[in-house]
Amino acid sequence: MAHIKLGYAPTRRSIFSAPDAIKYRGLTADRLKELGVDFVDITDINEEGLLYNDEDMYKIAEKFKQEKIDGLFLPHCNFGTEYECARLAKELDVPVLLWGPLDERPDENGVRLRDTQCGLFATGKVLRRFGIPFTYMTNCRLNDPVFERGLKDFMAVCNVVKTFRHIRILQISTRPFDFWTTMCNEGELLEKFNIQLSPIPMPELTDEVKKAKEEGTEVAKVMQYCRDNMEIMIKDEELENVAALKVAMKNLIDKYGCQAAAIQCWNQLQSELGIMPCAANALLNDEGIPVVCETDIHGAITALLVEAAGMDETRGFFADWTIRHPDIENGELLQHCGPWPISVAREKAKLTYPLAFEHPGSITAEAKHGDVTLVRFDGDNGEYSMLLGNAKGVDGPKGMGTYLWVEVDNIKRLEAKIVEGPYIHHCVGIHKDVVPVLYEACKYIGVKPDLYDPIEEDVKAYLRGE
Repeated sequence: MAHIKLGYAPTRRSIFSAPDAIKYRGLTADRLKELGVDFVDITDINEEGLLYNDEDMYKIAEKFKQEKIDGLFLPHCNFGTEYECARLAKELDVPVLLWGPLDERPDENGVRLRDTQCGLFATGKVLRRFGIPFTYMTNCRLNDPVFERGLKDFMAVCNVVKTFRHIRILQISTRPFDFWTTMCNEGELLEKFNIQLSPIPMPELTDEVKKAKEEGTEVAKVMQYCRDNMEIMIKDEELENVAALKVAMKNLIDKYGCQAAAIQCWNQLQSELGIMPCAANALLNDEGIPVVCETDIHGAITALLVEAAGMDETRGFFADWTIRHPDIENGELLQHCGPWPISVAREKAKLTYPLAFEHPGSITAEAKHGDVTLVRFDGDNGEYSMLLGNAKGVDGPKGMGTYLWVEVDNIKRLEAKIVEGPYIHHCVGIHKDVVPVLYEACKYIGVKPDLYDPIEEDVKAYLRGE
């Protein structure tokens, strides 16, 4: 599971009860500990452990920077000092969670110790004036289920943003000539998003494969893992090449400090090694290192963001939209030659030959059914967006490679979205509903969310805590 660290900066305003603010800063900290949240407190900054003036704000900012927090949590413990919240958020440039505990009933004389909701209104306005995107968690009690849900969703948002801001992808050779769809603008990705590519030529990969085979130890371990977990339907020397390719790609990903890879999976690789890379990709995918096909850089970015939204607890799978379901009106086949992690399979995976190619080295297995999220980050003409939506796995004809028949709400609407762009025939699926997390994360990463079903109001309602 991904590790996220929050900066905890509870705030108050002087005209309301300071003792009550101190009480709620303590109660909130206790609740965070109960939920296992890693947070950096500010009790060493002042006696109250609260944010309310400039002098302390700069000290808090410095502490949070040193601690390398991933998100800023601003509980409003009586009203809150809105401009200090905004100044602190501006200093840190991380996702911001705005929340306050539900106010109690006024006493018999009409006196209120807190005015939390009003303070949240004020801070929201000032954050907008400062140009700071923020996430709002509804005004609720600490033990309300929506508090735990909202906090965990925000941490997943932080994980997406953290991942997006530190992407480096190993590009193994050029895109295949025929795949004009997978071209990308390397300079623009760097300039707009700080997404870095580490391109290497095919001979550098094949040299690394030879080294891996000569060393032998890691290759033998991978071969045994395959025998233990898959039905092997290729020759031993071919299995050795699959294992060596997996080891080689992992070595190069580590060498260049990358989190994912995109490989030119055909045709030169087959001339060099005599195998398809699909099964080697699958092995790395199962380790949480996405490797995508046909040098699809945008696909690799998508894979990283999808798994980050799932807090790295669930593996994603890189798929083609291929054909309509022959029997289900809104059904579609998600399929690829065989690169999906075997952890998503509903049956024992076979290590065999792929559809449409005569070289060995791909996985054949149907994926588990159930609810899935389907995502595609893409762009052209300088504009980038993220296609988002849900589907469910359904029964369908037997397939080759790795595959899953899915049903969506309206296949014609989805089809038009993909054709009209900026998307292509590739997407990433995950057996988890991460649509709200990715939708919310888009506000922080400068990418437009694009829902392929008209569910935006439902997503917003969920994020509001409804």
